[in-house]
Amino acid sequence: MCSSLMRWALVVVALVTLAGCSSTPTQEGGAAVSEQSTGATGAYGASEGGSSTSAANQGAGWYGDPLEDPNSPLATRVIYFDYDQSTVRMEYMDVVRAHAQYLANNPQVTVRLEGHADERGSREYNLGLGENRANAIRNLMLAEGVADNQIVVVSYGEERPAAYEHNEDAWAMNRRVELVY
Repeated sequence: MCSSLMRWALVVVALVTLAGCSSTPTQEGGAAVSEQSTGATGAYGASEGGSSTSAANQGAGWYGDPLEDPNSPLATRVIYFDYDQSTVRMEYMDVVRAHAQYLANNPQVTVRLEGHADERGSREYNLGLGENRANAIRNLMLAEGVADNQIVVVSYGEERPAAYEHNEDAWAMNRRVELVY
């Protein structure tokens, strides 16, 4: 009995020691290189092994949180819409896909999609339009494999403008969905 217990104790100590000894290789300068940042990339440039995107691995190299990389499509957190439309513009499809891939690779992360509209139209209409815009992005993300519980949709309608002027430039800035992590 005692020798059996000793063997188990040795096995546990050996496993803990091996787990503690595993190290992350470093590049010159001490920056950590992980499997995520050097792994193969999958659809939409996202790393198969984790939360990285191909843009995060190009150029000077980004080894921090991919959401903080200014050169990544994940840095774009505002999607703009045409007047009275809730269809996502083609120019933003890669951005939405990159965010969807990030969320799919990180199931513990949630995003709030905040829909907005310009001041033209009734309050009720603009609340509905903001919700439709946020849901358009939500539906694209769900189609890319994001879990429904990772997405929260909120509409502010015209209540939180990004620009306060009363002209086309301001209205264009207010027709948007903001991705808030």
